[in-house]
Amino acid sequence: QAQFVQSGGGLVQPGGSLRLSCVASGFNLGDYAIGWFRQAPGKAPEGISSTSASDGMSFYMNSVKGRFTVSLDKAQNTVYLQMDNLKPEDTGVYSCAADRAFHNVRTAMRHDPAAFKQLEVWGQGTLVNVSS
Repeated sequence: QAQFVQSGGGLVQPGGSLRLSCVASGFNLGDYAIGWFRQAPGKAPEGISSTSASDGMSFYMNSVKGRFTVSLDKAQNTVYLQMDNLKPEDTGVYSCAADRAFHNVRTAMRHDPAAFKQLEVWGQGTLVNVSS
């Protein structure tokens, strides 16, 4: 069964950093496009990033560009979201997701983040709380 196990969330002060991990099992993560999504309390989900399986290129939402970085460790079958210079507005539940079709991930990120659970595999979500 294909699944993700997420970890790495927690409480961090503004300006701090966190790294989220999604360990994949039951499928080869390198063959899948990857997306990261988040949902702040009381708000609609947002698509943070989409990463192509073919060339590893990542696209980010404007508000996290230059602060968030997606990386893939193929040997560990794990994808990471490195988050630096965190802001209170980054608070939310973060989820990773994967699909063999990059188009599906990209579309979810840009147009319908709430539909990320329609992608082939998604993580259970982890809470990131940016607060002083």
